[in-house]
Amino acid sequence: MPAWLPSSLQQEISMTKTKLTTTTSPLYAFSADTPELRQKFCAFINELVEGPMSAEAFTQALSGGIADLATTLRSLPALEGRLIEFGIAAVARCNPDLKVLTQNLRLPVSPTALKLVELNHAENFRALTFDSDMGGRKTYTPDLVILNERTGTAHIVDAKRSVYTYDRVRLDDLQNRMKAAGLVLPDFLYKEHKRLVTKEVRVVILTADNRKTDLNGGIWHISQLDHLVEVEGAGAAIARLQTEFHFCIEANWKKACETFAQSRKLPIAALDQVEAELDDVVSDKEDEQSFDDANAIDASANRSMIRLGFPQAPTRH
Repeated sequence: MPAWLPSSLQQEISMTKTKLTTTTSPLYAFSADTPELRQKFCAFINELVEGPMSAEAFTQALSGGIADLATTLRSLPALEGRLIEFGIAAVARCNPDLKVLTQNLRLPVSPTALKLVELNHAENFRALTFDSDMGGRKTYTPDLVILNERTGTAHIVDAKRSVYTYDRVRLDDLQNRMKAAGLVLPDFLYKEHKRLVTKEVRVVILTADNRKTDLNGGIWHISQLDHLVEVEGAGAAIARLQTEFHFCIEANWKKACETFAQSRKLPIAALDQVEAELDDVVSDKEDEQSFDDANAIDASANRSMIRLGFPQAPTRH
């Protein structure tokens, strides 16, 4: 810094630099911006698109007419749902403190646990835990369970492309099932997943659509994923993953339109009306979580204190 500057101005510039450094420095020790993660994302996109969303599949569907094309495109929401789940799991694994579980997660939901959750505030039952091996008439299967082995905090995650079409009743029903399943999660992870120890359980719905979110109510947008998994750029990585997925499908669609138009000697513009009509045909429904019958579960009186609730909202900086 030039010596001729007044001391007061030198001090102000120094403080400004400190503030800028603090503001732009990463909040978390781990990053989602790695070549390995980008390679995984690219490979998974190719795997999803290769069959049902390939240019060949689109060309064949175009030849079959609107009905065939609509059938082909109806699989798009489910494929994107799988993409988001894969992306969340892959990003979370960038943090070595996290145990990311995606298999063998069918959690029993007993009538007792469900009624307890429906009729009480979380503060009244968050220290309870239920036995997982006594069965239950209903079950809930989360998309992921993310356990921080350093803190003992487990997040039950339900990933959605969008919750915009969900009314309040459906959302409450889903969250109640998640919380009831959370009461058995500590015992379940200990018995079914190599004695994993859980001290606290939180439930969160992650949505890729920001039109209907509630940070304090456990409905988070994907952009808040950084805070959930403590990985810098996690939310941005999922956004890029979706963008690349859409770009790949769009490229295949255009290629299919060109091939189809050439085979029928039609102008490409003639297919614009077909695409517009399909916007009203493609369903945006997501697969419902399994909610099967099983036997009831009784509470265990000798369990350790387990806290249950929603994830902690990120602090505004």
